[in-house]
Amino acid sequence: MCGSSPPSALIHKSLAVSFASPPLAFDESDAPAGPSLWSSLTRITLLTLGFLLLAVGFVGALLPGHLGVPLLIIGLILVLRTSRPARRRFIHLQRRHPKIVFPIRRLLRREPEVMPVFWQQVLRTERMLLPRRWRHARVVRRRLMRGRRADPADAAADGEFTLLPAE
Repeated sequence: MCGSSPPSALIHKSLAVSFASPPLAFDESDAPAGPSLWSSLTRITLLTLGFLLLAVGFVGALLPGHLGVPLLIIGLILVLRTSRPARRRFIHLQRRHPKIVFPIRRLLRREPEVMPVFWQQVLRTERMLLPRRWRHARVVRRRLMRGRRADPADAAADGEFTLLPAE
């Protein structure tokens, strides 16, 4: 560095301070508005209720009947809506284990797809637990759906043909 450069060139722009005006007294009305006491209490209450529902739902899901699953979902909704760290962890889990978290995401939507998620879990459980020759859920569903079709043109369009009784 040469001695002819002005001293202001040596100071970083973010460190430059102006002493032209006298310091002002701190006014509370100029302070950035943080969350009010009421909103903080509401958030803490909802978060606590969410964790409580998660705990009760987990215990209920392990019992026969799986009545704790709706409580798990409601608790998860409350926790994810009120806690940013929980939301970040949920997104991390979603990226790491998409096959496990995807059904939960489908149930957390505004209009949840309960029956498709339930059916997918039945098929997945059947595939994990039963040997191939004992699996019947897919066949039962196909028979039920075939009986629902009212228009024979729909069945023909799908490539299925039905025999008509002889008159």
